[in-house]
Amino acid sequence: MAEAVVDGVQDTTLIETRRNQICDAALELFLEKGFASTTIRDICARSGVNQASIYDYIANKNDILRRLLNKLWFRPDVPTLAERLDQSGDTPFADAVADYLRDTWTKKRRGTLLIYRSVPYLQEDDRRAMRARDRAVIEGLAARLRQRARLSEEDPRAEVLANLIIFLGAFAPMRDWLNKEVDDEVILRTVSAGVAAMLDQLARENSMGNPSGKDSA
Repeated sequence: MAEAVVDGVQDTTLIETRRNQICDAALELFLEKGFASTTIRDICARSGVNQASIYDYIANKNDILRRLLNKLWFRPDVPTLAERLDQSGDTPFADAVADYLRDTWTKKRRGTLLIYRSVPYLQEDDRRAMRARDRAVIEGLAARLRQRARLSEEDPRAEVLANLIIFLGAFAPMRDWLNKEVDDEVILRTVSAGVAAMLDQLARENSMGNPSGKDSA
């Protein structure tokens, strides 16, 4: 998402230091109190950045949210599943899914919590950017799933499965309190095996000439 251009300070090292202070403090507060209930005064008090100078580093509270989402939700160091499949070579599909979920459930966890709580307060331009990015990720993954299951371009089930996989990656941490007694790897392998089984089922139905998946009986 587009971050505001704020150039009141020329020292790039100082800018990065202060922005990190501001964003780290804001993240804690957004997760504790919620975006709407957090004020710039709260962020200044938590970060130690003077209220008179905070606007030398950020434009407003929404700008802080964009910077946090770009850093935590749109992380460049966490490839999408489509990107992993392009790079995986002979890696089994279930293993690629497990690697994807492992990264999204750990590295993107705080971004997941943040976006879950802040989406209602996103500005309209930011909502459009989020939807466009989600649409592109779903379409990219659906294209890879079609290739693997040999589905036609018109088959909607690839998008359905792609959307489900992305949902599992994004929002499973919202309910992980239900599995506190279960080893993380057991959860990962169970979910990824289930996803792989769904793709295998689509491929079987397609090879049997039943692309709709409906019971011919």
